[in-house]
Amino acid sequence: MQKLYTEEGRHLPEIPWETYPRPQMRRKEWLCLNGWWELQIRKKGSQDGSAFRQEKILVPFCAESLLSGVKEAPAPGDILVYRRALEIPESWSGKRILLHFGAVSRDASVFVNNRLVCRSENGYLPISTDITSVLQDKNNTLEVRVVNDLSQRFPWGKQSAKRGGMWYTPCSGIWQTVWLEPVPEHAIEHLHITTGKDWIEVIIRGAERGIIQLEGQETPFENGRVRISVNNPRLWSPEDPYLYPFSVLSENDRVESYFALRTLSVKTVQGKPRLCLNGKPYFFHGLLDQGYWSDGLYTPAEEACFEKDILSMKALGFNMLRKHIKIEPEIFYYACDRLGMVVFQDMVNNGPYHYVRDTVLPTLHLQKKPDRWLNRDPETRKTFLKAMKDTVEALKNHPCICLWTIFNEGWGQFCADDAYRMLKKMDSERFIDSTSGWYHQKLSDVDSLHLYFEKLHLGKKNLPQFLSEYGGYVWKIPEHSFNTEKTYGYRVYETREEYVCAIREMIENSLIPLAKEGLCGAVYTQVSDVEDETNGILTYDRAVQKIQPEELADLSQKLREAVS
Repeated sequence: MQKLYTEEGRHLPEIPWETYPRPQMRRKEWLCLNGWWELQIRKKGSQDGSAFRQEKILVPFCAESLLSGVKEAPAPGDILVYRRALEIPESWSGKRILLHFGAVSRDASVFVNNRLVCRSENGYLPISTDITSVLQDKNNTLEVRVVNDLSQRFPWGKQSAKRGGMWYTPCSGIWQTVWLEPVPEHAIEHLHITTGKDWIEVIIRGAERGIIQLEGQETPFENGRVRISVNNPRLWSPEDPYLYPFSVLSENDRVESYFALRTLSVKTVQGKPRLCLNGKPYFFHGLLDQGYWSDGLYTPAEEACFEKDILSMKALGFNMLRKHIKIEPEIFYYACDRLGMVVFQDMVNNGPYHYVRDTVLPTLHLQKKPDRWLNRDPETRKTFLKAMKDTVEALKNHPCICLWTIFNEGWGQFCADDAYRMLKKMDSERFIDSTSGWYHQKLSDVDSLHLYFEKLHLGKKNLPQFLSEYGGYVWKIPEHSFNTEKTYGYRVYETREEYVCAIREMIENSLIPLAKEGLCGAVYTQVSDVEDETNGILTYDRAVQKIQPEELADLSQKLREAVS
């Protein structure tokens, strides 16, 4: 079997990603199923189930990636059939066995001992199912059949069968951790955590009564709910990312979790609406984060890669990442929680993209368009709203997430005001950017602009001003680039010195003055190069950081001072 190596040349372990994948609901016992699986790739439309290629694949890396070990990408619509044996530890006897997938792209059917146990059509969200009733005493088998058809009816992000420019190589199959977990008959199923500046409320699904252990104190709960006051509260921020660990104990179960105390609000300061963190105006100095990796595509080689990116961007003075059109493994959000990086989280788009409508006309400032008759297919609309609800359910407990983006640049947009109302009912605590870039309707917590081809400026609406995309400057290093022939970006520089000078000049002469006038946050494009796009601060292979902390961090301090 071939050995695989990470971007930095390290040999990949036989079982990658062995960290417990759900840090806000941890149990002691679990079994990681990552590693080498059998893979059979069947032709699209095959009636007899015959395989045209047999492979071994390293889970949790998608089939198209270098780290998966699969030499060729499957064609659109091909069926990927994963197989492996399941060995259930004897010590788990008498317990219910749960099977979890972090995410599978896209249409996944899961079989245990040839019996269908679950199906999922969303390629970005977790899958969990109870497999106890179909298990045998021995010789258990697990099979996952996956089709990544890139259907626009379902969330598809920036995947494209014809990659190029701002569209990227697809991600087919299992791309997050797979694991087993033993639980008692009446197990804690989910924690719903809400906090204020000095209190926490927890709704415990699956347990009516029990105890919360927090800071050496035990607080009983009844009817699956408890609210606890926190003495001498320490508020979370990027400058002080303090987390409170706590435990939930029911009659038969125990899970470990954590929370943070922080508040988000909009206040008028000197006549200007400001986004506030913990009651004070705060400048959210951010970067667009696409979450693509040269060796693993959707999945970095190891969990530590997330931490390295976050710390590198913090060292440059950034305090926020806009997670763009992608949902990451929970390990990413945990890293942001504990390291102090705010996340502005996008919903993953579905529905069609139209070049003229969604790029050309808005660039020409023809951005006033009602959206009630856009993306008209009722099933596509229903799927998007369900995915939005499930995304909030999956990520809401993470304190790092401070803003939700519903629609980006009109991609799949419809009835944005209705979506805003729905999302606000689900999560009234966070900010919402209903229409990032353009096609603003009536309801949004921010006036959100994308400015690449003109001088930076504020919008005209009486809302907190948010520059949700800008910059995109290119300095290309061919030996660290995906495509040496094509370059995608918004302004190209021939030398590193010119590139660094241009970024500094833009922040110092445009961004800082706008912050004084009312700008509350800005998102520079972007963290890293992605395939044809070479406008990242990091190269696609993460081997080179194009700008150093001492060249930028002083301007970040001036941005913070501009809104204080």
